[in-house]
Amino acid sequence: MVMNHPASLFVLFFTEMWERFSYYGMRALLTVFLVSELMDGGWAWTNEEALKLYGLYTGLVYLTPLLGGMIADRFTGYRKAILIGALIMTLGHASMALEGISQNFFYVGLLFMILGNGMFKPNISSMVGQLYPDSSAKKDAGYTIFYMGINAGAFLGMLLCGYIGEKIGWHYGFGLAGVFMFFGMLQFYFGQKIFGVIGQDINIKKSDEIATEESEEIVHEPHIVRDRLVVVSVFMIASIFFFFAFEQAGGSMTLFAKDYTQRALTGNSGMIFKWIDALLTIFPIAIVTYVLYGLSKKIYAKYPLTIIFTSISFLIIWGLGIWKVYREFNLETTEVTVSWFQILNSFFIITLASSFSKIWEKVWNPSGPVKFAMGLILVAVGFFALSYGSMSIPQGAKTASVSMIWLILAYFFHTMGELCLSPVGLSYVSKLSPKKFVGVLFGLWFTASAIANFIGSWTGAYIDKITEAYSMSYFFIFIAGVPMFAAIMLLLFNKKLVKMMHGIK
Repeated sequence: MVMNHPASLFVLFFTEMWERFSYYGMRALLTVFLVSELMDGGWAWTNEEALKLYGLYTGLVYLTPLLGGMIADRFTGYRKAILIGALIMTLGHASMALEGISQNFFYVGLLFMILGNGMFKPNISSMVGQLYPDSSAKKDAGYTIFYMGINAGAFLGMLLCGYIGEKIGWHYGFGLAGVFMFFGMLQFYFGQKIFGVIGQDINIKKSDEIATEESEEIVHEPHIVRDRLVVVSVFMIASIFFFFAFEQAGGSMTLFAKDYTQRALTGNSGMIFKWIDALLTIFPIAIVTYVLYGLSKKIYAKYPLTIIFTSISFLIIWGLGIWKVYREFNLETTEVTVSWFQILNSFFIITLASSFSKIWEKVWNPSGPVKFAMGLILVAVGFFALSYGSMSIPQGAKTASVSMIWLILAYFFHTMGELCLSPVGLSYVSKLSPKKFVGVLFGLWFTASAIANFIGSWTGAYIDKITEAYSMSYFFIFIAGVPMFAAIMLLLFNKKLVKMMHGIK
């Protein structure tokens, strides 16, 4: 046990952390790279073109887990699927790093990232669910800790890949993302035995389940299974409304940061930002290093290579973090990178996740539908803040210098909304799903995110047209209204949905 949870949770924690480093590190660069001028090394695409490719990519990233979950359930088992996915994604980053040689390498890299993520994403989430009994009060807390690992990786990826990509060279940012995907794969491979029978080869898994399948059918009568699956479906639909808004981060919110936000800082404001950025760089690295230290004390004797490879990756991270801080303090001018704003979501999660976990465990633990509604309301509040902050932007303006505070507030509210909905959603899919279909249902959960990314990015692609016809403020009000509607519906049907869970809390 580490921090009152199974040590195996933290092996998954670091595996997922490096995978998210690679994905979000690349995602932070994607839109800004496509729209940047040719003289800056970008491809000079229009906003509409860039957001449509962004939506296609992120949508497919969340769509392929449906296939990956089915392959793991029927053929490979979870562990092999995770390793296959990690290897394919590593190759994808290597290909993207060669985009300067030929644009074809960029597209091949995107394809590999999509396919690799499909094998990786649903199966690692499924393994977390199997570490706890469904009745365990620690299951939600376990998923929240796991979610902290997701966001630690996302934070570091966007911070370092985004900075190096924008300030040094795009291909360096794309390539760096793959280095840590490789380390994540190695530490998982050498620590596999810690999981016992969980996630093993499918034939072994099936033989282990044969003895329990009859009792499973007796305990869970058909109408109970049906009702629970209906609730899972409602949660999936609600998540589409949430991620429609939330996933504007890499699309329309990135364009807002690039063209409409005051990012050049001088004098005291520049120095204050340098110190804040330094703390934002060092503090999260220190937190996850402490988690690694706690894990290493427990498992180093049995799994030394897992700890060694993770430690090497942390040494590299520390080196890059200190170099970045030193470089910024020695620059006369301070310009906030476009990708910097995306780290705020992950930073707020790293700092707030444990508090939310304790609230659910010890203070107040409302029903799943109420938690989902809270998440939807909070993401809407974030866009109301952006709408208010952009009221000064003239209709049809191509550039502006709005204060950074509105984007910071938006990410703060979005993060609290995400903590109410996303880890809770993962936990409920695990608890409400029949065991033999859990991989497929996790795949469907991510399919809902795929639909949200497709719709959200294609809506965001019309930001210029909507701003010209109405205003930037109107655009953000529209985005806010979509999740607010879904929140009201969930609150109205809360009691009915709780009843249909048949005792699962």
